[in-house]
Amino acid sequence: MKLLPNNPLSREQVLQTLADQLDDHLLNQLFPTHKASNIRLLLTAPPEQQATTPSPLAPPAKPTDASHSRRKRCRLFTDGASRGNPGQAGAGAVLLDEDGKETATVSTYLGICTNNVAEYQALLLGLQKALQHGCTELTIALDSELIVRQIQGRYQVKHHNLRPLFAEVRQLLAHFDRWSVTHVPRAQNARADQLANRGVELKGNQEYI
Repeated sequence: MKLLPNNPLSREQVLQTLADQLDDHLLNQLFPTHKASNIRLLLTAPPEQQATTPSPLAPPAKPTDASHSRRKRCRLFTDGASRGNPGQAGAGAVLLDEDGKETATVSTYLGICTNNVAEYQALLLGLQKALQHGCTELTIALDSELIVRQIQGRYQVKHHNLRPLFAEVRQLLAHFDRWSVTHVPRAQNARADQLANRGVELKGNQEYI
Protein backbone atom coordinates (compact mmCIF):
# COMPACT_ATOMS: atom_id res chain seq x y z
CA MET A 1 0.00 0.00 0.00
CA LYS A 2 1.34 3.38 -1.03
CA LEU A 3 1.51 5.86 1.83
CA LEU A 4 0.58 9.47 1.36
CA PRO A 5 3.37 11.98 2.05
CA ASN A 6 3.43 13.37 5.55
CA ASN A 7 2.18 16.83 4.68
CA PRO A 8 -0.82 17.63 6.88
CA LEU A 9 -3.13 20.40 5.79
CA SER A 10 -3.86 23.29 8.10
CA ARG A 11 -7.39 24.45 8.85
CA GLU A 12 -6.68 27.73 7.07
CA GLN A 13 -5.53 25.91 3.91
CA VAL A 14 -8.69 23.81 3.82
CA LEU A 15 -10.97 26.83 4.28
CA GLN A 16 -9.08 28.87 1.70
CA THR A 17 -9.34 26.04 -0.84
CA LEU A 18 -13.08 25.72 -0.23
CA ALA A 19 -13.53 29.49 -0.61
CA ASP A 20 -11.60 29.42 -3.90
CA GLN A 21 -13.20 26.33 -5.44
CA LEU A 22 -16.88 26.56 -4.47
CA ASP A 23 -18.75 28.66 -7.02
CA ASP A 24 -21.46 31.20 -6.19
CA HIS A 25 -24.25 28.93 -7.47
CA LEU A 26 -23.35 26.12 -5.07
CA LEU A 27 -22.93 28.54 -2.14
CA ASN A 28 -26.35 30.01 -2.87
CA GLN A 29 -27.83 26.50 -2.85
CA LEU A 30 -26.15 25.63 0.46
CA PHE A 31 -26.91 28.98 2.12
CA PRO A 32 -29.95 30.43 0.28
CA THR A 33 -30.50 33.23 2.81
CA HIS A 34 -26.97 34.65 2.59
CA LYS A 35 -24.80 36.21 -0.08
CA ALA A 36 -22.00 34.10 -1.51
CA SER A 37 -19.52 36.92 -0.83
CA ASN A 38 -20.37 36.79 2.88
CA ILE A 39 -19.78 33.03 2.97
CA ARG A 40 -16.34 33.49 1.38
CA LEU A 41 -15.51 36.26 3.85
CA LEU A 42 -16.35 33.97 6.75
CA LEU A 43 -14.27 31.12 5.32
CA THR A 44 -11.16 33.22 4.72
CA ALA A 45 -11.20 35.48 7.81
CA PRO A 46 -8.22 34.85 10.13
CA PRO A 47 -9.17 33.06 13.39
CA GLU A 48 -8.30 36.10 15.49
CA GLN A 49 -10.57 38.28 13.36
CA GLN A 50 -13.40 35.77 13.61
CA ALA A 51 -13.18 36.00 17.38
CA THR A 52 -13.54 39.78 17.45
CA THR A 53 -15.65 40.59 14.38
CA PRO A 54 -19.37 39.80 14.08
CA SER A 55 -20.09 37.12 11.49
CA PRO A 56 -21.45 38.48 8.18
CA LEU A 57 -24.09 35.76 8.46
CA ALA A 58 -25.35 36.98 11.81
CA PRO A 59 -28.36 39.35 11.91
CA PRO A 60 -27.42 42.96 12.67
CA ALA A 61 -27.31 43.81 16.34
CA LYS A 62 -30.42 45.59 17.51
CA PRO A 63 -30.07 49.03 19.12
CA THR A 64 -30.10 48.97 22.91
CA ASP A 65 -30.42 52.68 23.74
CA ALA A 66 -33.53 53.96 25.46
CA SER A 67 -34.95 55.59 22.32
CA HIS A 68 -35.36 52.14 20.73
CA SER A 69 -36.46 50.26 23.84
CA ARG A 70 -40.15 51.06 23.33
CA ARG A 71 -42.19 48.92 20.97
CA LYS A 72 -43.49 50.46 17.80
CA ARG A 73 -45.97 48.30 15.96
CA CYS A 74 -46.52 48.98 12.26
CA ARG A 75 -48.37 47.49 9.30
CA LEU A 76 -46.88 47.30 5.82
CA PHE A 77 -48.62 46.73 2.50
CA THR A 78 -46.49 46.32 -0.65
CA ASP A 79 -47.11 45.49 -4.29
CA GLY A 80 -45.22 45.16 -7.55
CA ALA A 81 -46.57 45.80 -11.05
CA SER A 82 -45.11 44.57 -14.35
CA ARG A 83 -46.85 45.48 -17.60
CA GLY A 84 -45.89 42.56 -19.82
CA ASN A 85 -44.26 40.22 -17.27
CA PRO A 86 -41.48 40.92 -18.01
CA GLY A 87 -42.16 44.52 -18.89
CA GLN A 88 -42.16 48.07 -17.57
CA ALA A 89 -42.38 47.64 -13.81
CA GLY A 90 -42.96 49.63 -10.66
CA ALA A 91 -43.05 49.04 -6.92
CA GLY A 92 -45.21 50.56 -4.23
CA ALA A 93 -45.44 50.36 -0.45
CA VAL A 94 -47.55 51.98 2.25
CA LEU A 95 -46.69 52.00 5.96
CA LEU A 96 -49.38 52.33 8.61
CA ASP A 97 -49.05 52.96 12.33
CA GLU A 98 -50.72 50.83 15.01
CA ASP A 99 -53.95 52.80 14.64
CA GLY A 100 -54.09 52.31 10.88
CA LYS A 101 -52.96 55.83 10.01
CA GLU A 102 -50.86 56.13 6.85
CA THR A 103 -47.40 57.32 7.90
CA ALA A 104 -45.29 56.80 4.76
CA THR A 105 -45.54 55.71 1.14
CA VAL A 106 -43.09 55.04 -1.67
CA SER A 107 -43.41 54.55 -5.42
CA THR A 108 -40.51 53.73 -7.70
CA TYR A 109 -39.85 52.74 -11.30
CA LEU A 110 -37.96 49.45 -11.68
CA GLY A 111 -37.28 49.28 -15.40
CA ILE A 112 -37.91 45.96 -17.18
CA CYS A 113 -38.48 42.99 -14.90
CA THR A 114 -40.95 40.23 -14.06
CA ASN A 115 -43.86 40.62 -11.69
CA ASN A 116 -42.21 38.44 -9.03
CA VAL A 117 -39.04 40.53 -9.08
CA ALA A 118 -41.20 43.65 -8.78
CA GLU A 119 -43.01 42.12 -5.78
CA TYR A 120 -39.70 41.46 -4.01
CA GLN A 121 -38.37 44.94 -4.82
CA ALA A 122 -41.55 46.47 -3.40
CA LEU A 123 -41.17 44.46 -0.21
CA LEU A 124 -37.54 45.57 0.15
CA LEU A 125 -38.55 49.23 -0.24
CA GLY A 126 -41.28 48.80 2.34
CA LEU A 127 -38.99 47.11 4.86
CA GLN A 128 -36.42 49.88 4.47
CA LYS A 129 -39.14 52.47 5.03
CA ALA A 130 -40.37 50.64 8.15
CA LEU A 131 -36.84 50.61 9.60
CA GLN A 132 -36.41 54.31 8.84
CA HIS A 133 -39.58 55.01 10.83
CA GLY A 134 -38.37 52.99 13.82
CA CYS A 135 -40.83 50.10 13.58
CA THR A 136 -39.88 47.22 15.87
CA GLU A 137 -42.86 44.92 15.28
CA LEU A 138 -44.15 44.62 11.74
CA THR A 139 -47.19 42.99 10.17
CA ILE A 140 -46.71 42.60 6.41
CA ALA A 141 -49.48 42.03 3.86
CA LEU A 142 -48.96 41.07 0.19
CA ASP A 143 -51.35 39.90 -2.52
CA SER A 144 -48.69 37.58 -4.02
CA GLU A 145 -49.26 34.15 -2.50
CA LEU A 146 -45.99 32.86 -3.97
CA ILE A 147 -43.84 35.53 -2.32
CA VAL A 148 -45.67 35.17 1.00
CA ARG A 149 -45.11 31.41 1.12
CA GLN A 150 -41.46 31.79 0.16
CA ILE A 151 -40.90 34.30 2.98
CA GLN A 152 -42.73 31.98 5.38
CA GLY A 153 -40.43 29.13 4.34
CA ARG A 154 -43.27 27.03 2.92
CA TYR A 155 -41.98 27.27 -0.66
CA GLN A 156 -38.40 27.04 -1.86
CA VAL A 157 -36.95 29.96 -3.83
CA LYS A 158 -35.92 28.16 -7.02
CA HIS A 159 -35.49 30.95 -9.57
CA HIS A 160 -31.97 32.40 -9.61
CA ASN A 161 -33.28 35.97 -10.07
CA LEU A 162 -35.29 35.75 -6.86
CA ARG A 163 -32.70 34.16 -4.55
CA PRO A 164 -30.62 37.30 -3.87
CA LEU A 165 -33.79 39.35 -3.34
CA PHE A 166 -35.10 36.73 -0.92
CA ALA A 167 -31.79 36.85 0.97
CA GLU A 168 -31.96 40.66 1.23
CA VAL A 169 -35.52 40.45 2.57
CA ARG A 170 -34.47 37.95 5.26
CA GLN A 171 -31.56 40.18 6.28
CA LEU A 172 -33.85 43.20 6.70
CA LEU A 173 -36.44 41.16 8.61
CA ALA A 174 -33.72 40.26 11.14
CA HIS A 175 -33.74 43.91 12.28
CA PHE A 176 -37.27 43.62 13.67
CA ASP A 177 -38.10 42.21 17.09
CA ARG A 178 -41.18 40.53 15.65
CA TRP A 179 -42.65 40.22 12.18
CA SER A 180 -45.28 38.28 10.29
CA VAL A 181 -46.31 38.11 6.65
CA THR A 182 -49.76 37.20 5.34
CA HIS A 183 -51.50 36.93 1.99
CA VAL A 184 -54.42 39.27 1.36
CA PRO A 185 -56.79 39.59 -1.62
CA ARG A 186 -55.87 42.24 -4.18
CA ALA A 187 -58.88 44.31 -3.12
CA GLN A 188 -57.36 44.69 0.36
CA ASN A 189 -54.06 45.81 -1.15
CA ALA A 190 -55.48 48.57 -3.34
CA ARG A 191 -53.33 51.41 -1.94
CA ALA A 192 -50.05 49.55 -2.55
CA ASP A 193 -51.28 48.52 -6.00
CA GLN A 194 -52.01 52.18 -6.79
CA LEU A 195 -48.51 53.17 -5.69
CA ALA A 196 -46.92 50.38 -7.76
CA ASN A 197 -48.73 51.50 -10.89
CA ARG A 198 -47.71 55.09 -10.17
CA GLY A 199 -44.14 53.79 -10.03
CA VAL A 200 -44.45 52.47 -13.60
CA GLU A 201 -45.44 55.96 -14.72
CA LEU A 202 -42.48 57.61 -12.97
CA LYS A 203 -40.01 56.15 -15.52
CA GLY A 204 -36.70 56.52 -13.70
CA ASN A 205 -37.77 58.57 -10.71
CA GLN A 206 -38.72 57.78 -7.15
CA GLU A 207 -41.44 59.38 -5.10
CA TYR A 208 -41.61 59.42 -1.33
CA ILE A 209 -44.35 60.84 0.87
